[in-house]
Amino acid sequence: MKAQLSLLALALVLSASCNQGKQSPQREAGSQTAAVSPVPRFDAENAFRYLVKQVEFGPRNPGSAGYRQCLAFLQSELRTFADTVFLQTFPYRTSRGEPFLGTNVIARFRQNDKPAILLTAHWDTRPWADQDTDPKNYDRPIPGANDGASGVAVLLEMARIFSEARPPVNLDIVLFDAEDTGETGNSKSFALGSQYFAKNLPAGAQYRYAINFDMIGDKSLEIRREANSDAYAQALMDAVFSTARLLGFPQFINEPMAGIYDDHMPLNEANIPAIDLIDFGYPDESHRYWHTMQDTPDKCSPESLFAVGTVILHVLYGQGTQPL
Repeated sequence: MKAQLSLLALALVLSASCNQGKQSPQREAGSQTAAVSPVPRFDAENAFRYLVKQVEFGPRNPGSAGYRQCLAFLQSELRTFADTVFLQTFPYRTSRGEPFLGTNVIARFRQNDKPAILLTAHWDTRPWADQDTDPKNYDRPIPGANDGASGVAVLLEMARIFSEARPPVNLDIVLFDAEDTGETGNSKSFALGSQYFAKNLPAGAQYRYAINFDMIGDKSLEIRREANSDAYAQALMDAVFSTARLLGFPQFINEPMAGIYDDHMPLNEANIPAIDLIDFGYPDESHRYWHTMQDTPDKCSPESLFAVGTVILHVLYGQGTQPL
């Protein structure tokens, strides 16, 4: 029988939300549940260091020095934590016709031969700041602190946790390449790494469901229910948003948002129920840092990474509302 969030844990969380004072609700919720739950604590500061580290390599656009250095770092870091790490390479062309060899990084945490849960993010960054307010930046690669590094940062911190506190399920982490080399308005010119993965699953791979993390580091984080995620995996969306509510994280807003084509869609099309956790309004209606040179670490926060990481850890370790 799948465990639910205990009444004691829920009471403590609700008490924390009512009496938190100036302390952030996400920090308070995490400290209260740790005493009564086997769910490991998500280290927000360590996750944020992972975010900054990626940006320090420079833009991770195809063919760049930052791309090569970051790829080596991701492999090395995941090999420290995972049971198995391997690469999936594939040829592709950007929307501007440039040929490259892409690399998906796959890390496995396995205990048996049962189907696994798939956790994904893209590690590449957009080669062109074509949404920047300054036309001089249109052909410059973006720093990609939120759009790229934030999702990877959460998964690297989760990988560290999985190595120290084995989750009760099999897990695969996949860091997709070539997500952000598409042409705005042409959806399927994006997410090339996940398209390839979905059509070329590792031998014997079976997945119960998938969670994709994209643009989840925004200081003003507001994650809503992306329409395609609800269409393909409503039970999983219900589980995530219910768990966030129980834990007292206001960053998860139980309202619909428009559907987008992201790395979760090729998985859904391959019959793997997949959801996308994303704040596409980065950071809000008055300012947009998406695909601009302003996508830098100062626009992100450890608290946002903590909220996302903590909610998903509760789902994975069986102490949240269970999806399937």
